[in-house]
Amino acid sequence: MKIIKKKGGKFRIEHNKTLFWIIIFLIIVLALLIYAIVKNNKIDTGIRAECSADADCIPNSCCHATGCMLKENVSVCNVFCSQVCSGPLDCGAGSCGCVEGKCRVVPGK
Repeated sequence: MKIIKKKGGKFRIEHNKTLFWIIIFLIIVLALLIYAIVKNNKIDTGIRAECSADADCIPNSCCHATGCMLKENVSVCNVFCSQVCSGPLDCGAGSCGCVEGKCRVVPGK
């Protein structure tokens, strides 16, 4: 990037257009990558949860789960999770349990 001073005190900025478009392309790729990670972080919870014991229930997503589902409906988790305590099940705030035949979040004690 060059800043050129013209006559009359005006300035003109010259830059490398190729580098500019490479940076724009990388920003778009990064945004698409973040979108794909966020979208794939969710596990389908459309399956009806019927349980008979607390051991039948697990968190409904790989990271920062907000609910519980049946253990038999689990899918592969291949994402990296942050260490932030943000969900109702994070850092011992709660656990999954079977309440009235449904998998639910049980608050920690």
